[in-house]
Amino acid sequence: MAHPENLVAEIEALGEKLAQAKASITKRFIGQEKVVDLTLSALLCGGHGLLIGLPGLGKTRLVETLSTVMGLHGNRIQFTPDLMPADILGSEVLDTAADGSRKFRFIEGPVFCQLLMADEINRASPRTQSALLQAMQEKSVTIAGQHRPLGVPFHVLATQNPLEQEGTYPLPEAQLDRFIVQIDVEYPDRATERDILMATTGLTEEQATSVFTADDLLAAQALLRRMPVGEAVVELILDLVRACRPHEDGAPQVVNDSVSWGPGPRAAQALMMTVRARALLDGRLVPSVEDVLAMARPVLSHRMALSFAARARGESLRSVIGQVAAHVTRIEAAA
Repeated sequence: MAHPENLVAEIEALGEKLAQAKASITKRFIGQEKVVDLTLSALLCGGHGLLIGLPGLGKTRLVETLSTVMGLHGNRIQFTPDLMPADILGSEVLDTAADGSRKFRFIEGPVFCQLLMADEINRASPRTQSALLQAMQEKSVTIAGQHRPLGVPFHVLATQNPLEQEGTYPLPEAQLDRFIVQIDVEYPDRATERDILMATTGLTEEQATSVFTADDLLAAQALLRRMPVGEAVVELILDLVRACRPHEDGAPQVVNDSVSWGPGPRAAQALMMTVRARALLDGRLVPSVEDVLAMARPVLSHRMALSFAARARGESLRSVIGQVAAHVTRIEAAA
């Protein structure tokens, strides 16, 4: 087991390197610090991120910049209604040699990379969306009966337009659960939009520089798992996740009245990892209760569903999760 002083030094060194990475990213993705932190958290946890927002808010630009800064080989897929699974995974073609013999040769699809950008993932049909399911969970795919590993590390950063827009298909619940966080990308404020305007309409633009390598990121992911987590934080994670399940012991009335189904154990695992990443990005060695409350909505909102009655009443998951968090913290404070 590593000496505590060595662990502290390693965490502090990683924190400094992450600060450099954030500085490089924000040269091209201006004013959205929370979005940058959540996306970096997904990579540090070894998971995948789902970026949701209207077109033109810089989601694609962010993913491309991350690929450069984190030193990962990236590919991009533009999802469209006519995209087929083979367009993502690859396919076998029949080659004819000079002597007339024939054999099949596999041509790798864009999924064979380290950072896959799935642009507008909800514009593809469910059949094509499901082509990523095995890749996201197992970091490998099975094609023509052969098991093929993907890049190391392997991450998917998917962008999604709001479902109210025409020509979109909701993601399956099982696939949503594979995203460690949901990242909402919103309109910038006026000052930020002015900075974007001035930075992107001149003769030159700021360029991101590489800070990490793939091996550096793997080492950071291993270090993150060694970060200590206090008992109070662990108990709050469990209480919060379980309180979001309807008719579970300890669930508040708002959950029983408004939620059709709640988060499973993968949500607690995601919270355990992301609170560490948030503390690290904030320059702290140990996650706190505040980290759990801050990460609750990004981790839980895509793992829950409102009932039809709750949607008819105009309720939102943002509000429900906020009420659950307040309910759980009141109980713990009184204990």
